Amino acid sequence: MGQLDLIMEFFKANPNRDIAHPEVVDWVVKEYKERTGKVFRDPDRGIRSLHQQGKLIKVSKGVYRYDPNFTLHPNLEDFTPALKKQILERDGYACVICGAGEKEGVELHVDHIKPKDLGGKATLENGQTLCARHNFLKKNFNQTETGKKMFLRLLESAQEAGEMELVAFLEEVLSVYEKHGINGHVVWQKPHKD
Repeated sequence: MGQLDLIMEFFKANPNRDIAHPEVVDWVVKEYKERTGKVFRDPDRGIRSLHQQGKLIKVSKGVYRYDPNFTLHPNLEDFTPALKKQILERDGYACVICGAGEKEGVELHVDHIKPKDLGGKATLENGQTLCARHNFLKKNFNQTETGKKMFLRLLESAQEAGEMELVAFLEEVLSVYEKHGINGHVVWQKPHKD
């Protein structure tokens, strides 16, 4: 009995349910010991591996879901070479964030706007051209999007309450997002100094 098979057995018995790691880990560790007499090493890694293979959907940190309909088509999520070419042509063979392209010696990637591990489809509308740097930043900074939205909401309420010290702090935080070009699709209108 393979360890990944055992994890999938648990998820398949609980389809379309958001399940946190501890529930899965407790069951597979106990079940593996009963069936094989051996210790299940690192079930967390197994869950992540199944997600990377497209068999599980990551709902949030440490929470996964098995959707039989989603997993029947794991290969539909990658862009075909023809679609990649179409996206590159549409975007003028340049990064949609910084405008750099092959003529500047920059490696270009075709990126899913909504990530494929969150159900993003391989469509023209969900594709964008990014330079290697901005693709790397997007992958690693996408979790900061929630933070930026929170700071924007806090700024709005601080402005309404007239709390100028908090307003100044939040504007400074948001300017750091802008300075580093992070989550530029979440728009913040920087106030104009008169």
